[in-house]
Amino acid sequence: MYAIVEIAGQQFKVSKDSKVFVHRLSGDEGSKVTFDKVLLIDDNGNITLGAPAVEGASVEAKVLQHLKGDKVIVFKKKRRKGYKKKNGHRQYLTQIQISGIAVGGAKKAAAKKEAAPAEEAAPKAAAATGDRATVNFGEDHELNYHLKKNNLSQSKDNREVLVALGKEVKEELGKNVLTHEEVDAAIEKNIARFTEKK
Repeated sequence: MYAIVEIAGQQFKVSKDSKVFVHRLSGDEGSKVTFDKVLLIDDNGNITLGAPAVEGASVEAKVLQHLKGDKVIVFKKKRRKGYKKKNGHRQYLTQIQISGIAVGGAKKAAAKKEAAPAEEAAPKAAAATGDRATVNFGEDHELNYHLKKNNLSQSKDNREVLVALGKEVKEELGKNVLTHEEVDAAIEKNIARFTEKK
C-alpha cells in the first residue's frame, strides 16, 4: 500500500515505515505530524484518486530529525567583466518516518463514485459532445474543414456560399445551430453552388 501525498509544497510517494526528507517542518523531533493532502492511494491495486485530495484520507508520520542538506555551490561569472560571485546554500530539511496511511472515508467516497458513474458521466458527455457537435459558421477553420472534407476549394467565395447555405438550412429545419452531419448533407445536396478543388 502506498500513497502520493503533498508535504510542504512537494509531492512524495510514501508507504509505511519509509523515510523521506522534506522541507523544514515546525514540529519538534520525536513529535507526530499528520498530512491531509493525500492525492492518491493504492491499496493492493485498488486505486483511489483524489479531486484534488482524497476525502478522509491522511498520512501520519514521526519527525526523526531536523538537518541541513548537502551544500550547493551557486557560482556566477561574466567573462571579460571581472565579475565573479560564489555562494553556497544548504537547504533546511526535516527527516520523517511514515507511521501509517489512514484511508478513512476514501473507500466510501470511491463506492459512491462507482455507484453513480452512469448518472454523472452521461450528462457530462452529452454536454461535451453537444458543444463540439455543432458548427460555428463564424470560424473559418470550421468552414474550411467541411469544404476540404467534401473535396471543395477552400476559397473565400466557397466559405461565403457555405455561410449562406447554413442560414437557409437553419430556417428550413427551424434550428439555431447545425450539426456536422447536417452541414455535410446540405453541401452534398447543393454541391453545384460550390467551386470544385482544382
